[in-house]
Amino acid sequence: MSRRGRGVMSERLKYELAEELGVADAVRDGYWGEVSSRNCGNLVRLAIERAERALADNK
Repeated sequence: MSRRGRGVMSERLKYELAEELGVADAVRDGYWGEVSSRNCGNLVRLAIERAERALADNK
């Protein structure tokens, strides 16, 4: 089953995390091709950390 077209993260969260990583200028136009795979991985790591924190706060 393909996930294309169904994002897990909201666009707002993606750009918020990109801002935090300092790559927001590269993705302002919606094109993520200039972001390194390392920074994309860091973005995912930050998203996971936020999700874990949110779950821990709700317990």
